[in-house]
Amino acid sequence: MATADLFLHPVRMRILQALFDADPLTTAQLRDRLPDIPAATMYRQIAVLADAGVLEVVDEKRVRGTVERSYRVRDEHAVIDPAARSAMTREDHQRAFTTFSASLMGDFHRYLAHEDADPTYDGVAYRQAAVWLTREEFAAMVEEIEHAVVSRIGGTRDGDRIRHVVSLVVVPDNPAPKPAPGAS
Repeated sequence: MATADLFLHPVRMRILQALFDADPLTTAQLRDRLPDIPAATMYRQIAVLADAGVLEVVDEKRVRGTVERSYRVRDEHAVIDPAARSAMTREDHQRAFTTFSASLMGDFHRYLAHEDADPTYDGVAYRQAAVWLTREEFAAMVEEIEHAVVSRIGGTRDGDRIRHVVSLVVVPDNPAPKPAPGAS
């Protein structure tokens, strides 16, 4: 598992999002998907992720005197260590959320840039809802949502299936009251 700092870099987060549950991609293919990222930056950030064990090389080919590598995400390493997550400061969480939000906006912008993008037909959805839940009910809801998404990861890539990116943000309206020390 990795530290939060590894994932909080906006380019690294975008590289990971482009590779999550996708076929392995070369750096050139990643640059096609993320054309606004300069080549040197792309190569440098892929190297950081590979050195950290988050990306693995699944294929190498010789192309015009260089080696072209195909990468995929090692899911078991693309998670922030729980201890590192609990050690994150408020500023770290602010930075993480800002990076995540910017990445979402970039994904949406790239989708809308396609001439044939049709948000209604394509089922684009974004909404908010307020729910009043106990901590147990909240935990159950998060588990249900995670199960609904995770159970669909890794589906076959046939002619009728389109890759969708599902993002979830859960923010309490106010901080939850913490139990008094010694209370159970």
